[in-house]
Amino acid sequence: MDITTAREKPDDWWEVEALFDTCFAPGRTALSSYRLRDDVPPIANLCLVARDSYGQVAGAIRNWPVRVGGRDAVLLGPVAVHPTHQGEGIAALLIWRCLEVAAKAGHPRILLVGDAPYYGRFGFQRLEGVQMPPPTNPDRVLGIALRKDGWDGVVGPVTRAAD
Repeated sequence: MDITTAREKPDDWWEVEALFDTCFAPGRTALSSYRLRDDVPPIANLCLVARDSYGQVAGAIRNWPVRVGGRDAVLLGPVAVHPTHQGEGIAALLIWRCLEVAAKAGHPRILLVGDAPYYGRFGFQRLEGVQMPPPTNPDRVLGIALRKDGWDGVVGPVTRAAD
């Protein structure tokens, strides 16, 4: 696999949006997690693009600032891989890279909405007492501490960082 990753640039925006539209339902922006992103810019150094040897976008990941019970957190996602590259480990590469960059940048915690069996391999675990906007299934609200005790005492509703 000849894949390179780099920080998403403004010129990548349309390609990344097209990838997300390809990989997710057209109504993806109607999901409750998107209300947390409305009018809030993503965390630029945690938005990555993976390109194949032809320079085509093979995958992308974005991350957003949120608040959990009034404390800062990172909301991971969306992450997507083009159908022609699925099964090559690109999503895992992007997730690991985001975890590394976020930890180095001093972010204490990351959460996401996803499948525990998949995200568990990265260290994500179900978060008790953290409430995503409805109708999110609480069993799919997962988090990882990027520093010791990063989630200790952090409970409550997940809100937009701008609120």
